[in-house]
Amino acid sequence: MRNTARWAATLGLTATAVCGPLTGTALAAHGTGPSALYAPSALVLTMGRGDDAALATPERAVTLTCAPTSSGTHPSADRACAELRGIGGDFDALAARSDVLCNKLYRPVVVTVEGVWQGKRVSYERVFSNECVKDSYGYGGVFTF
Repeated sequence: MRNTARWAATLGLTATAVCGPLTGTALAAHGTGPSALYAPSALVLTMGRGDDAALATPERAVTLTCAPTSSGTHPSADRACAELRGIGGDFDALAARSDVLCNKLYRPVVVTVEGVWQGKRVSYERVFSNECVKDSYGYGGVFTF
């Protein structure tokens, strides 16, 4: 039952994040706004405890919209969008910072990303050994939420 609720919440957030910017694009295509100049970039990021997204206990979910402007419920939307633009939306390109020291406690967390980046479908999942390690990836705080 928990997985059903998790997927329902994720689908609802994804639909809101993806379809919200698309309505602006549809209006802009008819000459009513500047959004037509940008491919949609709207993501839903989730974090849960465990080493498998299907079995993880969900803890947090945020939205991140990067085009035409940075917005959403992500606490560092501007920084996260700037970093994602710098790596072309390739989440695998995010690397751990060398200036962060984390303990070796194994308490796995799984991060998922669903949505659209510059008009292309995104589905990403990554397991980190603990929350400190998750937060150490990247300089813009993409996974810090």
